[in-house]
Amino acid sequence: MEARWLEAFVAVAEELHFGRAAQRLHIAQSPLSQTIRRLESSIGTSLFDRNTRSVSLTPAGRALLPLAYRVLQDITLATAAARAASGRVHGSVRIGFSGAFNHMTLPVLARAIRRELPDVDLQLVSRVRTGDGIAKLRNGTLDIAFVGLPLGTGGDIDFRLIARSEMGAVLPVDHPLADEPEIAVRQLADDDFLSMPMDGSSTMAEGLVRCCTAAGFRPRVTQEVTDPYMMLTFVATGMGVTIAAEDLASIMPRGARWVRLSDAPSYMHHGIAWVPSEQTAAVAAVLELSQRILPTPLIPAGT
Repeated sequence: MEARWLEAFVAVAEELHFGRAAQRLHIAQSPLSQTIRRLESSIGTSLFDRNTRSVSLTPAGRALLPLAYRVLQDITLATAAARAASGRVHGSVRIGFSGAFNHMTLPVLARAIRRELPDVDLQLVSRVRTGDGIAKLRNGTLDIAFVGLPLGTGGDIDFRLIARSEMGAVLPVDHPLADEPEIAVRQLADDDFLSMPMDGSSTMAEGLVRCCTAAGFRPRVTQEVTDPYMMLTFVATGMGVTIAAEDLASIMPRGARWVRLSDAPSYMHHGIAWVPSEQTAAVAAVLELSQRILPTPLIPAGT
């Protein structure tokens, strides 16, 4: 009897449908049926009653199921113990990121994970804004999320600052102020603004409103864009202006320009977040590695 035979048996026993069980195991239905027949031949009795309309467990199948669970659990525990003894970290880590906002932080961390934690299966999930990332951390579909700070969330989420970037204006190159070395936010009061979603899910959108409010006006947002690079592209087409972090200046599309602000500096704070109660060994190892690869920057007092 082989472990994979028991895995096939459990899948069919839980699904009571050979097609769904085959899909779950990522195999074709014919090899699955052959595996069940080998298991039944090895045991010497039928485990399933099946016809064209239904599949059900026989008394022998019902007796085998709890024992099959136990054997598979023992194999999992034995594998984990052997891996722990080897000193190598195994497992999967799902990291959510927004895209353009993380072009300077995600690549260096991902390369370090592949280099120093080769047995960790790294899964990257794109287009995850701060609000989305927090929700996905809480529902267990992400392990780590790149986020904007502050979070303003409950105590179930831990986070750490990894970078900060000064906010500036993004203007079309033919804008009257595009060639200025710096401008005041107030000079944009009559412009149409493009923004990330204003529903509270984007700290970049909150930063835009914060800068404009401090300058004495509410921005006239004519279009909200969910993708940050697309927002910059729309600026390049002349559809409006925006305020964005300086770390986007290096990937500005042709036709758009980042311009420093003469107002009191305002910053975008970038961080990573995770749920401490849900840490696996692999997640803990990635977080420890991130401390070295993306250390918390020293910020002068009062800035």
